[in-house]
Amino acid sequence: MTAVADTSADPSASTVAYSVLGMSCGHCSAAVTEALTALPGVSAVEIDLPGKRAVVTSAAPLEVAVVRDVIEDAGYQLV
Repeated sequence: MTAVADTSADPSASTVAYSVLGMSCGHCSAAVTEALTALPGVSAVEIDLPGKRAVVTSAAPLEVAVVRDVIEDAGYQLV
């Protein structure tokens, strides 16, 4: 996971890029986006398929274990 510069209007928001293995198409992108968006406090999810990354903006930092669980439940792997 990599911290990313926060570009949102809320200075207290947290933006983090997570490396996700197994994403290769639009369906994969949609599944990961849906899983991450369902987490409390998440305001935005951007998927970078070529880079195998999910960039998540949330009201506060998310616990990595929680992010890992929802990504794995969706059928992918957080690395």
